[in-house]
Amino acid sequence: MDREISRLIKKETKRQNEGIELIASENYASKDVRDACASILTNKYAEGYPGKRYYGGCEYIDKIETLAQERCKKLFGCKYANVQPHSGSQANAAAYKALLPDGGKILSLVLNDGGHLTHGSPVSFSSHLYNFVFYPLTNGYLNYTDILEVAQKEKPDVILAGYSAYPYEIDFELLGKIAKKVKARFMVDMAHIAGLIAAGCHMSPFPYADIVTSTTHKTLRGPRGGIILTNDEELYKKINSAVFPYYQGGPLEHIIAAKAICFKEANTKEFKLYIKHVIRNTRACQEELVKLGAKTTGTDTHLFLLNTLDSFGLTGLDAQKKLEEIGITANKNMIPGDTLKPNKTSGLRIGLAAVTTRGCTLEEAKSIAQIIYGYLSGNMTTVAAKNGVKSITKFWKKIEKIS
Repeated sequence: MDREISRLIKKETKRQNEGIELIASENYASKDVRDACASILTNKYAEGYPGKRYYGGCEYIDKIETLAQERCKKLFGCKYANVQPHSGSQANAAAYKALLPDGGKILSLVLNDGGHLTHGSPVSFSSHLYNFVFYPLTNGYLNYTDILEVAQKEKPDVILAGYSAYPYEIDFELLGKIAKKVKARFMVDMAHIAGLIAAGCHMSPFPYADIVTSTTHKTLRGPRGGIILTNDEELYKKINSAVFPYYQGGPLEHIIAAKAICFKEANTKEFKLYIKHVIRNTRACQEELVKLGAKTTGTDTHLFLLNTLDSFGLTGLDAQKKLEEIGITANKNMIPGDTLKPNKTSGLRIGLAAVTTRGCTLEEAKSIAQIIYGYLSGNMTTVAAKNGVKSITKFWKKIEKIS
């Protein structure tokens, strides 16, 4: 391998193995998934869909993509699945195009309250191509009565649910009913909670949603990529056209093979147990921080928000940088009602999915909270904090060997 790249990969491998990864949107894919990502399938052009390609030599590629589709449909209990999107953002772009080919109005969560860039941010394509209006959280929670009132006032074409920093369970059935009341289509972006839904630990968006998008690399623990799901045959045809040829060219068949593997892995008893441990560990970490005196949200999922400004007098950015000094990686994040800008923020988003993959226990989740609190409050030295991180990670599974 290229010496410079090889050296940097080794450094990154060391960082991942020796650190504590708390970014809620990250996880560790299995060796089987990574092997598929690095396979010879990357050599093949396969524009189009199984049985309808624009290139020859796709006999085995068709079987791989069909297998990925079938496994995805089985995992999430839906009739149709497009497994070609290169990312969650492209999945959302194609979903919007399928639902609103001529533009329209989309009702989504206020971005600072936990929405996503592609859910109407002014720096995203989404706000330039569609008219976004928003509903807020109430005391940190979705208020379905308020959402209905906003929907009745705004009369959106689409109601969008699914968030990047919302720590509580979402009532998809009730949101689906709201959409029907105002004659809107209902779309769910389940990127963050796809693994929880697959494991039966969170309400499924089916049969309530018209269209569902997701990434495959967060709690689902697969390769980086996206998927689009539906039960509507006519909508599925529009989705396929929106993905290819409208937004994408040749699909990444090596990644689609890796997606197929991750769908199979997620449909096991072991994965269901893993997700239960993720939820348990996340709650233990959050509750320990509160016990120590920090201000946090609650949690029903794989993540929670830590208010670093009120807890430690630190912006989210400063807290993120301080934790990196001792080998803990988290990301700055807006909190509901945040008065600081997105490049600073008043908090951190903390998730336990990645560390649970490596073998984090309930007691270790509490120990992580103690290190975070001790170091950010100034009551723990850098040396003591680093030693605490090392004592936790030294017995965890190594990244190269996770399967």
